[in-house]
Amino acid sequence: MTSATDMDAIAERLQRLVAQARLPAVEPGLHYGLPAFKIGGKAFVTVKNNETIVLSLPIDRKEQLMEMAPEIYFQTDHYVGWPSLPLHIGAIGDEELQQRLIEAWRHRAPKKLLAEFGRI
Repeated sequence: MTSATDMDAIAERLQRLVAQARLPAVEPGLHYGLPAFKIGGKAFVTVKNNETIVLSLPIDRKEQLMEMAPEIYFQTDHYVGWPSLPLHIGAIGDEELQQRLIEAWRHRAPKKLLAEFGRI
């Protein structure tokens, strides 16, 4: 069973890293009933359970990350062919996680906001 406390702690970690990255227009919310962070109404990261988060990334990037660090990034049958990448939240440090959050945000952000973010 998934603990709401653990999921809350993960969401707080994500919120802190998003704030430190100064990603604009991020909205906390729910995605399929799970805690998520969104840009333009689209989730770019979702807390799946107390061990896993799911990032929204291009499929070719998913493949690169799974090859680079299979102990962190993985795929289940559910995500094959979709631009979503699960990862073991306990296996990733804050610096790398923040970089992946920025990538996921960029993947989902509207072009106008992307242009503005590039100037920040």
